[in-house]
Amino acid sequence: MAAAATGLTWILEAMKILVLNGPNLNMLGVREPAIYGKRTYSDLVGFIQREAGALGVDVCVRQSNCEGELVSWIQSALGEFDAIVINAAAYTHTSVAILDALKAVALRTVEVHLSDPSAREEFRSRSYVSLAAEAVFKGRGFDSYADALRHLAKVEV
Repeated sequence: MAAAATGLTWILEAMKILVLNGPNLNMLGVREPAIYGKRTYSDLVGFIQREAGALGVDVCVRQSNCEGELVSWIQSALGEFDAIVINAAAYTHTSVAILDALKAVALRTVEVHLSDPSAREEFRSRSYVSLAAEAVFKGRGFDSYADALRHLAKVEV
């Protein structure tokens, strides 16, 4: 998806990144604002779209509270997207199914978190997603997503 040749003319296509958000991210602004802030999920989507636009990459942002739906979106990314940015939220610590889906499609994957899970409850210190991710950006709020997009677009983070 990076480039296509037509005769002697090269046409560069924008990198396509699938941004997946897991359970309870739709509750941003309401859920534990001391940890996640007061900005809403809509604010996050707008932020991601602006950052992607500035980098010249295309993004598709999705959120689900359902593990199976996240797995299906990961599987359908094969051949459609160049990379995945994923905040699996609570599934980060529990979902072998998400890990297996990421490994199956073998797309470049970056894990993100608004907070720093390793600085919270002990059970949050394990990440199955990290086993398939080339990088992890955490603890920087919305900027964790910007860091992930820059990493994938090969812009200095």
